[in-house]
Amino acid sequence: MNLQSLAASLPLLLCSFVAANAQSADDLVAKNLAARGGADKLAAIHTIVTSGELRFPGDFKLVYKETRERLDPVNSAVRVDATIQGLTVVQAYDGKDGWRINPFEGRKDAERMGADETRELADQGSIDGPLLAAHVKGSQVDYLGREDIDGTEAYKLRVTQTDGTVFTYYLDPDALLEIRVIERRSIRGAEKETETDLGDYEQVSGVYFPFSLASGPKDSASSDKQVITISSAAANAQVPASLFAMPVQPAAAQK
Repeated sequence: MNLQSLAASLPLLLCSFVAANAQSADDLVAKNLAARGGADKLAAIHTIVTSGELRFPGDFKLVYKETRERLDPVNSAVRVDATIQGLTVVQAYDGKDGWRINPFEGRKDAERMGADETRELADQGSIDGPLLAAHVKGSQVDYLGREDIDGTEAYKLRVTQTDGTVFTYYLDPDALLEIRVIERRSIRGAEKETETDLGDYEQVSGVYFPFSLASGPKDSASSDKQVITISSAAANAQVPASLFAMPVQPAAAQK
């Protein structure tokens, strides 16, 4: 092949490469969805309540409970309660606003979360997760090849959301389930990268969810990560809308 013929063929080769990359990403997302339990079973989950333990480095343990409710094809409400010695830290997102209560900071009343923290909690609380919700949210999904994750040649997918937040997913090549997620986002102008290892998948109403989640700064040691261990989970329980709503501060306290 002479140089002129090669130059003429480059656009076709580039188009073929782009098409193959897109096909690979779509194929892996579809396989991940099937591995989770399939679109119908996932869509049938309207609420999910999990309970267990949150352990911080140093063996600091809290009773953990998380409640999620699907509000529409895009958004889920979420509330997280973590309790120790009668004190409960609360973080919640009602589909629009985020709020928190942190008695360890000397605050007993609820306070609104900033826009960046609210988006972070909303992503964490999604029943489908950023990968499987990418299509309806308009996120870009790219296949980045394979990478060794603790001895496993995992498939690597990048999800780029419209606000610039990036999730990098690593899928087990056999189970096609997530084994690691790296999240990169901007919090108050500073870049934050969080690495989460997922495992111990269990079925809840026919859909697989991770029952072990170890997270911390990217590349942090396992001993430096906080670990959520789920002991029980239930789907489609009745959840009052008020659970996610920010408590109204008493009028006397506002004066």
